[in-house]
Amino acid sequence: MLWLVEAANTLTDHQLNVFGIYPRELAALPGLFFWPLLHANFQHLIMNTTPLAVLGFFVALRGASVFVRTCLVILLVGGLGVWLFGRPAFHIGASGLVFGFFGFLVAVSFYEKSLSALGIASFAILYYGGLIWGVLPSDSFVSWEAHLFGLMAGVLAARLPTVRRG
Repeated sequence: MLWLVEAANTLTDHQLNVFGIYPRELAALPGLFFWPLLHANFQHLIMNTTPLAVLGFFVALRGASVFVRTCLVILLVGGLGVWLFGRPAFHIGASGLVFGFFGFLVAVSFYEKSLSALGIASFAILYYGGLIWGVLPSDSFVSWEAHLFGLMAGVLAARLPTVRRG
């Protein structure tokens, strides 16, 4: 779906990006649902596709309901953090969801203390641990706010008893 949205967005000269999150604008609140679907270009989408698929796969292994609840918490709580505290710009891209999945997988291993959760968290840290630097302000075109609030929302999602085992 992300690739189809980016194709349509490219055909409209990225006019769909106005449906991202624009902080503190009431009219932009629906962007809480759309920001991960929109990207600046295909390169931006390519950068998000593999980690989104890999980390999302590991979240989905916990079951469809856990996956959906985790996505909703990351979209809404992470997006609301961006809406409240982000700098004035359109915040778009699936990287907030990627950071949320990463935060979820690491945090759930802490809360659950199971061997399987620890193994998955170790994999996530080994392969994607370097992304943690993305929560720091760096490039003006990168929404570090979406990274930070996505990560925090993923940790929150892991804390919810409905997403943990036992």
